[in-house]
Amino acid sequence: MKEDILINKAKKGDKKSLEKLLYNNYKIVYGYLIKLCLDEDIAKDITQETMLKAIKNIKKFNGRSKFSTWLISIASNKYKDDIKKKKNTDFLNINDNIVSSINDVKTPEKIFLDKEDFSIVKKALLLLPYEKRKVFILKHYYSYSYEEISNILNCPLGTVRSRLHYCIKKLREVMEGDYE
Repeated sequence: MKEDILINKAKKGDKKSLEKLLYNNYKIVYGYLIKLCLDEDIAKDITQETMLKAIKNIKKFNGRSKFSTWLISIASNKYKDDIKKKKNTDFLNINDNIVSSINDVKTPEKIFLDKEDFSIVKKALLLLPYEKRKVFILKHYYSYSYEEISNILNCPLGTVRSRLHYCIKKLREVMEGDYE
């Protein structure tokens, strides 16, 4: 069944349609969060909180973006709230299974993402502040456009570009061994 039909039915109270929507998008949200927070348990918790918020607010979904984009926006805000509450980013234990291969063109970012030595990826991701890491993940793991990222994170387009530029610069430093 098409996503827009499921959304319309879910907004009208059809629990099976809502369940199907959430099921279809669970892996996307969880995958995003595990890359963002770098901790499997935290990613699971925030994914669950995201799904609960989506259930409570399904009628507020306006359809101007994909359903998965709306969920990622909720997840980003939940993670940001979690950071604020804990005021501590030392929950950065990384899962060794989050490297994804990205197309055939070998840009510095793609070379970095394709590395088999995950310790390099771990070091680089740990160096990126979470606000900047979100942009990198959305662009290079999920192929969102700058405009979509701007909408998801509710920040100006220039900020998205600047954060991505920062991430790429850091990745190049890591690849060249200029980090500490």
